[in-house]
Amino acid sequence: MTTSQDVVVSEMGIGAGGAAMPGSGAAGLFACRSAASAGAMSMRQTYRDLAAAAARSANCTWAELEAMRAASPTRSRPGADVDELTAWMRKHPSALGKFEQIASASKGKKIVMFLDYDGTLSPIVANPDAAYMSDAMREAVRDVAKHFPTAIVSGRCRDKVHNFVGLSELYYAGSHGMDIKGPGSNPESVLCQPASEFLPMIDEVYKVLVEKTKSTPGAKVENNKFCLSVHFRCVDEKRWNFLAEQVKAVIKDYPMLKLTQGRKVFELRPSIMWDKGKALEFLLESLGFASCSDVLPVYIGDDRTDEDAFKVLRKRGQGVGILVSKCAKETSASYSLQDPAEVMEFLLRLVEWKRRSSAAAPAMVRPRVQPRPAAHQLA
Repeated sequence: MTTSQDVVVSEMGIGAGGAAMPGSGAAGLFACRSAASAGAMSMRQTYRDLAAAAARSANCTWAELEAMRAASPTRSRPGADVDELTAWMRKHPSALGKFEQIASASKGKKIVMFLDYDGTLSPIVANPDAAYMSDAMREAVRDVAKHFPTAIVSGRCRDKVHNFVGLSELYYAGSHGMDIKGPGSNPESVLCQPASEFLPMIDEVYKVLVEKTKSTPGAKVENNKFCLSVHFRCVDEKRWNFLAEQVKAVIKDYPMLKLTQGRKVFELRPSIMWDKGKALEFLLESLGFASCSDVLPVYIGDDRTDEDAFKVLRKRGQGVGILVSKCAKETSASYSLQDPAEVMEFLLRLVEWKRRSSAAAPAMVRPRVQPRPAAHQLA
């Protein structure tokens, strides 16, 4: 039985060979410059408008303890919620259980992979500096990148997540997509930094937050270059509200920053129209796939910030959104996986499916997109 998913099925057969990596298109770079211009314009808005936006952010319901608990579940649903979880799984079935359906939807299309890091490729750990991925996961991601254009999209600083993953053949979008770099070590391969003007402010607020949160045991402030993260995974739950008030007290003096929440983390970001969904769109455009009907973006992530990317896929009417979660939660993703172990299994199955499809294709079939110079390809 076919379920309603945000994938577009084509009757075309899939071509042989791996996916070539086109160079960054001028249109994609123009989009980034436009975003940067928009960032500058936002900084020139009146203080009243910005202060009002900050006030709305500070008054979000996540500041309430129950909302914080809901956004940062510490355990699987209790037995009383089994029916709710079962209903949720019907709406967002396992991407492993529905793998053949996803594979069928990809026939005749170029798959482009987008992967979150924390909670997706690596387990969530108490110390964010120790969020290492396994060697087996690294090899799985490496194999995926051999066949499909692949990007890591993370809230982490780009350099930090690059060090965690350790694969130079990928695209990296750090700071929720505000710092995007192409494959290789060439500094000129930095593709997009739409919030550069905010860097001095981010550094200033980082120092203020570190000082402000010293009185909250377990709180950790992380500087992710274009955004800041205040982790409360190791904070006593009784002090969550107090920490929230500390963060709000800081951001009220910086109306050009906005405040959001993820899994046991507060995030302070520049008030520009840019997020993981925008990063996904920018990368697709840079790869030459923005207006293609024969492309299938696959995005796997576990956090609230990944919802921006899932919504983009919904809006495009093409793509596969997969939420990593053991709990029922509101999401725009179509499928689900429970944990990084299932993510790795999905990636391995995708690679094996691609290998079998390529081996079964007639010898005269050639990739529809010819490879560009090596500097613009994934190994």
